Amino acid sequence: MSSPFEENDGSYHVLLNDEEQYSLWPASLDVPAGWRIALNDANRQDCLAFIEENWSDMRPRSLRSAMKSTTGTCSAVES
Repeated sequence: MSSPFEENDGSYHVLLNDEEQYSLWPASLDVPAGWRIALNDANRQDCLAFIEENWSDMRPRSLRSAMKSTTGTCSAVES
């Protein structure tokens, strides 16, 4: 049996947490606590494209905020 995380023809969600981090998640599984759906029921490639387009800064939001307050600016594009 294959993993639901690796099904190329499966249905997926893109999840987003409070730190503005994204995750590809099988639509057949419950959304874990602390995460919400950013893109609902799409194919794997569309979800990966959505993540690529929207997740431009891999640092957690709290780190970006801390760096911004320390330096007064943030070198990466804010979302």
